[in-house]
Amino acid sequence: MSEQEPVIGIDLGTTNSVVAIVQGGQPHVIRNRTGQSLTPSVVAVTTAGKRLVGQLAKRQAITNPENTVYASKRLIGRKASSDQVRRARETLPYHIVAGEHDDVRVQLGDKPVSLPEISAAVLQELKLDAEAFLGRPVSKAVVTVPAYFNDGQRQATKDAGRIAGLDVLRILNEPTAAALAYGFGKQVTGKIAVFDLGGGTLDVSVLEVAKGVFDVVATGGDTYLGGEDFDNRIIEMLVMNFAKEHGVDLRKERMALQRLKDAAERAKIELSELGETNINLPFLYTPPGGTSAIHLQATLSRAKLEELTQDLVERTVGIVDTVLNEARVHPDELREIVLVGGMTRMPAVQKAVRRHFQRDPSKGVHPEEVVALGAALQADALMQPSSQLLLLDVTPQSLGVAIAGGYNRVLIPRNTTVPTSTTETFHTSRDGQTTVKIMVLQGESELAHQNELLGEFILSGLRLAPRGEVEIEVAFEINSEGIVSVSARDKETGLEQSITVTASGGLTAEELKGILEEQADSMLEARISSEVEQKRNAVSSAAAEVAGLIPRVRQLTGSSEFGREALRRAEEVIASARKAAQGEDLAALTDWVDQLERTRVLFVGVLERLGARPQ
Repeated sequence: MSEQEPVIGIDLGTTNSVVAIVQGGQPHVIRNRTGQSLTPSVVAVTTAGKRLVGQLAKRQAITNPENTVYASKRLIGRKASSDQVRRARETLPYHIVAGEHDDVRVQLGDKPVSLPEISAAVLQELKLDAEAFLGRPVSKAVVTVPAYFNDGQRQATKDAGRIAGLDVLRILNEPTAAALAYGFGKQVTGKIAVFDLGGGTLDVSVLEVAKGVFDVVATGGDTYLGGEDFDNRIIEMLVMNFAKEHGVDLRKERMALQRLKDAAERAKIELSELGETNINLPFLYTPPGGTSAIHLQATLSRAKLEELTQDLVERTVGIVDTVLNEARVHPDELREIVLVGGMTRMPAVQKAVRRHFQRDPSKGVHPEEVVALGAALQADALMQPSSQLLLLDVTPQSLGVAIAGGYNRVLIPRNTTVPTSTTETFHTSRDGQTTVKIMVLQGESELAHQNELLGEFILSGLRLAPRGEVEIEVAFEINSEGIVSVSARDKETGLEQSITVTASGGLTAEELKGILEEQADSMLEARISSEVEQKRNAVSSAAAEVAGLIPRVRQLTGSSEFGREALRRAEEVIASARKAAQGEDLAALTDWVDQLERTRVLFVGVLERLGARPQ
């Protein structure tokens, strides 16, 4: 019998990356070839044209700042003209340039390099580390991303895997991976929260865990909030003080800026243990004319750091509030709070989490390694047909289409369990309309231009008819990785067009608004009354299906605390959903359909694990 091909789990981080594997039923972090568990997510090109990755790249960053790329994860999948990238240009020592489609590229040596290529270099380094450890080739992996990554960022990460020579079996949300590792080998039952603050991103997720089932109830985050922002506050203080004392703006000196970056990161880490630290940077700046070099000497206290970053910490707990509200969970109902990411070592962050959740967080996981361990567990489960692991993740942001009047019509609300699909019928918005443009949007605003444009396509060849007579069926599908596919079909002729949304630079709000105004004549128009009726029918059907599963679930699990609680919740959901079906609130109906489907999937998973095939 041939040995199973190894499958690795990778946490592709903003600051550091980690690779892990399951051996003998246990997940282990694979140390890199320098003996470290963390590999810096840094890529550089030397003056001789040699590419360096990881610790070697980081070591030479001070002397080669313009050709050393770090924190690229914060930029991947974004548009070069976006506000986030504009702000990054002010602090990063390397050159950011715009690609052909306004995607972000970085200048390395004499050529612009795409961000998926940068991420691929890090993935290749981790792949080589795994192959050196295992003594055999590795070609398959599960790679994690922030839960709040949009479709373009997920696609760009998959592209990076392909470039690196890896078959990415699944893109897994980082908080979900952390929950898998936290729950491994434990009899965990109940709701847990994962607070993941890393080098560049924040994710907060609430999960329901029971008997190998990990059900994400709600998730939220900020893909531009992390340790880099805390470092930048220290850098800004040092730059401002240096300018006041010496009249020199260090932001214009790329080598000095890189030295400040390293010093700020070290000071931040030291202040997690100390009350005060010294920052000494000799010969930081040499004035023109060969006069004496200027040194930087400063003292930074933990209290001052907390003052500089207080608003950043408050932003994190604001997202906690939003997620708990959307999950309909009170802090008292949570069994555990799991802290993930290096920034959760900061005392001010721990204090804010403790205050907000009204309890001490768990100390049972390694904040920098737990995500990779969870990815390895998922990778192993995907290769084991008999695995008892069941993940029910959600889409972090709403998905919809632009409709007449400049509005966003949401088809899949945020926190909908994935994989999922939905279909809605629209009609032409003007007389004699022979084409419709399907503009796929991601975001929460009712106004189309305030959301992100994921992609667009045209369905042409419609018959000439008065407004409203030609019906267009639009179908959305999201797979378990959060990748979006959209199709549009003329219901009368069967004519169809579709796209799988791919990574793009995105558009600014102003550009998107302009496009919407230009395309007003080819927009779709929603059919509210028929949609309400369709959702009512969906609620009724889903409620009946869940009600039909209850007797078998009660028979098999009713004696356990988990079973009693799950049955009670299911009956409450059925009753509330049926009550909502008497009204006309389309958003509420959509929400109840999702909750019923979540309950159905949970019950079916439980029955299958207990050996009772659902009827």
